[in-house]
Amino acid sequence: MYFDRLEKNLIDIIKEEQAKLGFRKEAIRLYYPLSSLNHFFEAEDSEAEMLARLSGFPASLTKKLGNVTVTAKKDRFCFHIPEDGSVYVHEHTDANEFIRSLVELLQHHGCTMDDIFSLFKDTSENVIFEEMNHGEFDWLVRFTGNADDPYYYCFKDEGCHIIYHRFLPEDYADFEF
Repeated sequence: MYFDRLEKNLIDIIKEEQAKLGFRKEAIRLYYPLSSLNHFFEAEDSEAEMLARLSGFPASLTKKLGNVTVTAKKDRFCFHIPEDGSVYVHEHTDANEFIRSLVELLQHHGCTMDDIFSLFKDTSENVIFEEMNHGEFDWLVRFTGNADDPYYYCFKDEGCHIIYHRFLPEDYADFEF
């Protein structure tokens, strides 16, 4: 179960990268802090303990993403996903149409928060919009009751364009915004 959560997140991030940059048959490196990995496994592992835990990926994950290797330095973990992994995600998983639409929308000059709100509302009627007043982000937007998209989307209007970051709920909570 715990590796399933990690696998889903790795694939979601690869889909997001492919939506932003397009598909290329290439190895990918994804970085995670130890705290995020501990959330996946509901653990409180040290760096060494997490490396040991990650040394044996289940066959279901390696069949899809290839021979994933993990290294760590100062509680920062690097997942090296071989070319086979990017190809698998491109060829064997459904595209995330929402993330693709969001990326395309944000690439247009003149995109507004109202445009972004409309995209979320068009995707689901179960959306929460929360204005943020701490300086880091302006808005938090998230779907409710959607296991396929459990992420918290945080937006910042930087004047000439809007940026976003996507967090898992546990990682978002760690920031204590």
